[in-house]
Amino acid sequence: MKQRKIPLRKCTGCQEMKDKREMIRIVRSEDGVFSLDRTGKKPGRGAYICPDPACLAKAQKSKGLERSFKTAVPKEVYEELMQALEAGEDA
Repeated sequence: MKQRKIPLRKCTGCQEMKDKREMIRIVRSEDGVFSLDRTGKKPGRGAYICPDPACLAKAQKSKGLERSFKTAVPKEVYEELMQALEAGEDA
């Protein structure tokens, strides 16, 4: 029996390749609105981050999300992500 390929994505904070389902996806729609994508199926440009506050801090410091989206990311997005991580929510 053939094994299925596991989709990997790179974290914008720690730069490690991990399973897509273990990570949190941030999406920018065509309108330029940022949101958290818990299903992994929302349309738009996406970037991934590990569910770890340290990775979020690294991504914010190194401007990893800004590089992925090629535009400035509002502080509200980082705050929403931090709240989701502190609450222990899964992607």
